[in-house]
Amino acid sequence: MSNVEYKAPGPGVWELEQTHFAKPTTRYVSEVFADPLWRGFGEGTRRYGLLLNSLKMRWVNDFCYGKFMPVGAPEGAKGLPPKFIFKLMTWLHPEMRSRIKQGTTTVQKKIWREDMKRWDEHYKPDSIARNSKLQNTEIEKLSDADFLAYLKEVRDNAIEMVYRHHIFTITCCYPTGLFLSKVMLWTCLPSGEILGVLKGAAPISRGLATRELEAIWAALPASGLDLNVLRAKSADQVLNELKSRNDNLGKAAREYLDLVSYRLVSGYDVSEKYALEMPEMLAATILGGKPDVTDREADFKKRRDALRAKVPAEHHAEFDMLLEESRFIHRLRDERGMYNDLWGSGLARRAILEAGRRLKERGVLPDASLAVNASHTELVAMLKGEPGPDAAELKRRQEWRETKTVADAPAYLGGAPSGPPPLAWLPEKARDNARAIDTVIKEIFHVPERKAAAKACEGMAVHPGIYEGIARLINGPADFNRLQKGDVLVTRNTSPAFNVVLPLIGAIVTDRGGQLSHAAIVAREYGIPCVVGTCEATKKIVDGSRVRVNGDKGLVELLG
Repeated sequence: MSNVEYKAPGPGVWELEQTHFAKPTTRYVSEVFADPLWRGFGEGTRRYGLLLNSLKMRWVNDFCYGKFMPVGAPEGAKGLPPKFIFKLMTWLHPEMRSRIKQGTTTVQKKIWREDMKRWDEHYKPDSIARNSKLQNTEIEKLSDADFLAYLKEVRDNAIEMVYRHHIFTITCCYPTGLFLSKVMLWTCLPSGEILGVLKGAAPISRGLATRELEAIWAALPASGLDLNVLRAKSADQVLNELKSRNDNLGKAAREYLDLVSYRLVSGYDVSEKYALEMPEMLAATILGGKPDVTDREADFKKRRDALRAKVPAEHHAEFDMLLEESRFIHRLRDERGMYNDLWGSGLARRAILEAGRRLKERGVLPDASLAVNASHTELVAMLKGEPGPDAAELKRRQEWRETKTVADAPAYLGGAPSGPPPLAWLPEKARDNARAIDTVIKEIFHVPERKAAAKACEGMAVHPGIYEGIARLINGPADFNRLQKGDVLVTRNTSPAFNVVLPLIGAIVTDRGGQLSHAAIVAREYGIPCVVGTCEATKKIVDGSRVRVNGDKGLVELLG
């Protein structure tokens, strides 16, 4: 892609997506991601009465760009209308009036509780059943015709899993945004100090298979195994030995590996690896931890009481209600990813690699892994013997993806975004909803500009404590096998997929993200120092160097 030109993919202003995709994506993702996100996210905004229609995503030179679509705004809008026109629309526009009315009942009805019931009783068990069926299929034994059918089934499943993820995006964010925005108004406290009270409310953020992993750790002492001897073996030998045992340890190991094996670990793209492709990481996680004995209920009550004491007494009843609802919904934030798209995308990757194996056997591709660089449509054509991209083209796409990052693409196309309308422009009964969602968006994505320092990186302090350790830069799937117990995870951003490796790390440092980013949530759950939104950590910190992470001041010192 020499002389690459970046053009807006449609009318309006488009912003580079830097939180979920830190580099160019595969063609497979660009085929399956945009439409289900639009549908799912749009259903959520409509259900909660938001004046935001949905989020539209498009790809430019394999980089993902998006734009929020406000209700009533024309496709090519590049800024806010005059205040009078906007206020007139809130009075006269049928959809805006309908949503404002709907929004007034959101808190009264606590509709997120209805959504959680839908998740627990329908979507979660159904997603487990769908993904388990695909996972348990021995795809290498399928005939060519049956494999083509499976490839379509796994693609359709990946689309459905993205949709299921995003129909609950507003659900899992709204109560937390409402709680946070209200407490900030009442107390003027920084968001990080307030959000500490949510620690312990999202067990899955401590790891997808926490129960199974802790069962392994509990069974190891009584197993008769010499851990030093076990650690000296290869990772594959360790995993095979553990899961082949006919005791509690073997049962726990099999259950753990069945849960985590095909979840993507380092991101959302099929170019990322699933856990089973990183046996060293899995073995280190299994052999490097111990059961959590923290009294989380006592810890929560202490944090709650300290925060409540800073809230004016006339707001205590509302504080109690909003905190209860925020804690109730908090686990959904990571659960929807772990049981939906991270699993579905991992299974899609497995199928793509199997397609590559078959194409290599036929002499179409020199390396099976090149298949990851093809779209679903292209893979089907190649498997049928029809024209498709050759190996040189697939290698070119891979090189582009592996050598470019979001730093190489324009942050905006078609202009610059104007941001949401001021709250004062909205009818009073719509302001709490808008403030809640605006707060969540800011606390997930916003990264302020920071002044560079020679021997340190500055960011937002998430969880208190000071930790010194070896920095391990994680830029992609190949880096995860290098993680050792006690390392400091330094990365651009994290996703729920990172949960598999969390028992290994001593602290987290990210370039991007705010107090509600995934890295911040898991740092609170694990109780480890964390600094997010440094902007420059992955550029300034050398892999293997020693760093001091100060979770009290939001500072990362480079020690050499």
